[in-house]
Amino acid sequence: MGISIGEITRGMTLIFDGELYEVTEFEHVKLGRGGAFVRAKVRDLRTGRVVSKTLKDSDNLEVAYLETRILQYLYQAGGKYAFMDKETFEEHELSAEVVEPFKGYLLEGLEFSGLFHGDRLVKVVPPNFVDLRVVDTPPGIRGDTATGGEKPATLETGLVVKVPLFVGVGEVIRVDTRTGAYVERVG
Repeated sequence: MGISIGEITRGMTLIFDGELYEVTEFEHVKLGRGGAFVRAKVRDLRTGRVVSKTLKDSDNLEVAYLETRILQYLYQAGGKYAFMDKETFEEHELSAEVVEPFKGYLLEGLEFSGLFHGDRLVKVVPPNFVDLRVVDTPPGIRGDTATGGEKPATLETGLVVKVPLFVGVGEVIRVDTRTGAYVERVG
């Protein structure tokens, strides 16, 4: 189904030149005497690269319909990340470039949403919140609130987040994967 450039929204997946692209940013531009066009930054779902595109109404734009399935993260080997479809038990591999935005949340056994175009896995979306163990953080000093009462903490996946001074090594914290921010202590 073809769409006009006026219908483009952030997060939409388009088929353009035979490839799948996710719109990350866009700006509608209307010139005085010329036609309107859209300047968009789009992520190539095959390679993970973000490129700029100028889209006109004359371009053949099509919305890609993606099916969502539950995937479980299994392991990383040789620059590839393996996920298993929870229904069919089929394994799917993604490159490091595609996984890079949420690499710090990859914990074996964690469930993700997988977006499929036909039978091809094109994108993996992490859960909104992930519980991770703190493996390294400096001790919090009572009264040291000149920096806002936060300190860096390294988590079991290698991710570094700012946490309150009372959080110590070995504790499990909840992290918001959309912002990368500490939410609360768990358990």
